[in-house]
Amino acid sequence: MADRLVIEGLAGNPGRILVTDGLIEALDGPAIPGVTVLDGEGLTAAPGFIELQVNGVGDADFTADPAAIPGAAELLPRSGVTSFLPTIVTSTRGTVERALAALEHPVDGAAPLGLHVEGPFISPHRLGVHDPGLRRDPDLGEIRDWLAGGARMITMAPELPGALEAVETIAAAGGIAAIGHTDADAATTSRAIEAGARYATHLFNAMPPLHHRAPGAVGALLADERATLGLVADGVHVDPLIIGLVARAADERVSLVSDGVASGLGGRALTQGPGGARTPEGTLGGGTAGLDHGVRTFAAVAGREAAITAVTETPARLLGLHDGRGALRAGGRADIVLLTADLEVAVTIVGGRIAFRSPAAAAPGPAPG
Repeated sequence: MADRLVIEGLAGNPGRILVTDGLIEALDGPAIPGVTVLDGEGLTAAPGFIELQVNGVGDADFTADPAAIPGAAELLPRSGVTSFLPTIVTSTRGTVERALAALEHPVDGAAPLGLHVEGPFISPHRLGVHDPGLRRDPDLGEIRDWLAGGARMITMAPELPGALEAVETIAAAGGIAAIGHTDADAATTSRAIEAGARYATHLFNAMPPLHHRAPGAVGALLADERATLGLVADGVHVDPLIIGLVARAADERVSLVSDGVASGLGGRALTQGPGGARTPEGTLGGGTAGLDHGVRTFAAVAGREAAITAVTETPARLLGLHDGRGALRAGGRADIVLLTADLEVAVTIVGGRIAFRSPAAAAPGPAPG
């Protein structure tokens, strides 16, 4: 017997969604008696959020303990996240392989879409909180093994020896070469984009600042329409004024990320607070707010529609997803977020299953009659 759920009474378009066996069967179709009903009164429906950079959740530091990834996935739907790239930062050899093995285990909650490997191929001058002793130059053999094992995105500094060849290798394999933790100038960054790089990892952070006579990586990435721009829109990593400027300059190329961390990153202790996660020395090491917070911050300067696009359609397009993720369409995967007027997450549905429901949201019940 089919597993069916209908979401009724939604504000806006669609006003009704019928879900059957993990897929969206119909939008705004006729009422169907006998189907379990989820009351969506006062809520709007959006595609499930896609998170491209999350380093840890709760107590789970993915780099220090890759085996924690499947369990931590259960916590992400509270922020509206239905799919994600768990992120492994600069670490000892073998860590990425352990994380790839962890992705083979069943997951309840947000679905991993592969791995984001952020480092170790990064600039010694733009480390952030990455371990300087573990940084190294690109290794093509290692990169090929990671991609074959399920790595989806690899962040590197394009100015490093062998980096442009590494970018070409990643792109040829269907992966996403990302530019980040870099001291590159604009010309080098542009060469990396020509070689196939398509993403900026936390634009502005761990990069030279934008200067009118030295645009650097930030300027080159902003100017090239082939580049999708990862942005930590928590109001801490990037000032809201700059967030607004990026939104106007890059339109639908912005991909919001939380850069979320646990109480540590790669085993290094971080103090969490309203000013982000920081080392004892005060270095900013990641985000402490969920992706939904970034959506609200971005919406305040760019509008609701742009904010939702930046966590749905844009990352789905970058990842080449064709199963309905990033959109609400009949026949597509039923990854759905129900949002309040203030963009608070009320309900998150992953693959047709309710993975999170806020205490204020009504519980599903039988259809009348």
